[in-house]
Amino acid sequence: MTMISEEARMLQDLVAKFVERDLMPLEPAVLAREAAGGKWALTDAEEEVILGKCTELGLWGLDVPEAMGGAALDTVTRMLLEEEIARTITPFEFPPDSPNLHMMMAVANEDQRTRYLQPYADGKAKSGIAISEPGAGGDPAGMITRARKDGDDWVINGRKIWVSRVPAADFIIVMARTGEGKRAEGMTAFIVEKDTPGFIIEREIRMIGGRLTYELVFDDCRVPERQVLGELGQGYVPMQLRLNVRRLQMGARCVGMCRRAVEMMTEQAKQRVTFGVPLADRQAIQWWIADAAIKIHATRLMVLSAAEKMEAGHDVKDEASMLKVFATEMAGEVIDQAMQTFGAMGMTKELPLHLFAQQARLMRIYEGPTEVHRMAIAKRVLRRGAAF
Repeated sequence: MTMISEEARMLQDLVAKFVERDLMPLEPAVLAREAAGGKWALTDAEEEVILGKCTELGLWGLDVPEAMGGAALDTVTRMLLEEEIARTITPFEFPPDSPNLHMMMAVANEDQRTRYLQPYADGKAKSGIAISEPGAGGDPAGMITRARKDGDDWVINGRKIWVSRVPAADFIIVMARTGEGKRAEGMTAFIVEKDTPGFIIEREIRMIGGRLTYELVFDDCRVPERQVLGELGQGYVPMQLRLNVRRLQMGARCVGMCRRAVEMMTEQAKQRVTFGVPLADRQAIQWWIADAAIKIHATRLMVLSAAEKMEAGHDVKDEASMLKVFATEMAGEVIDQAMQTFGAMGMTKELPLHLFAQQARLMRIYEGPTEVHRMAIAKRVLRRGAAF
């Protein structure tokens, strides 16, 4: 059973108040900009104020080791905070982004820790990661981007797609083949700095939920040997570590989004009267609310259990896949029922529910599509003849 410390609960309460006091009041402006065709984003001035609040409250470098100036929070506590930050549609994450941080902490050498990891941990640098390719998606066997050795350099050629944060990123972690393996074998991670010749931002791709991704081209993109992140041909395992951190985050964020949806749904159900009866007195609405509460509770327990196991250094690929499937499907259902409770108002862009719904739908694709995770879970269960 996962034990949550009093300190973790206090920090969770601090973040909950930060969300309600500093982030939720920005929602009307964020929603208005997105509805008008603008980007789902904070303005520079808004972000500066929020980052200042984070510094003031000590909400910075949460899972960065103390030796690097961070708070060194355990994984369980970190997931509790992810749950709280997801209760608002205001786009903000505590810097730095955890998945890339953990990947670099696992394999970066001393030079890379100095040049990239420490500035990233300090919030002075931003990063992205380029994994997916056109036509390949969640299948590593389809990756065709290659890097070949040329003297003391590596030359990368290929194309990547669905990459987030590209324009703001100081460097991108690029996965490329350096060996002849058909699946995970021969996959290597490279650190490619912005403005490197041959690194081309081909196009911006607008996604549902206000998200933006980018297609990248690597055309004889030359990087020195020191840009190899980790062992040559051994990039798959640290990449999976990064993906599993993100999958646990997604589970926690689904819980946060659904908590907000249920809060809105229950308030609406108490206030709205149809045919002389409050919605709260109708069995259909009551069952939606009951089922949502049950599934939120189950998802939270899955998140905390997986987080505890990850913190102990155990393999969580099963838990991460199960959570990715269960949490994202749960979120889609709960948010959809919240929108239905609001009737026509639930279809407007004046409420945060439409963005929550679209982002929950998007979650079923990135970090491994639902179908791929179900296939992986089934293969492992069949192999061992037991669920766990």
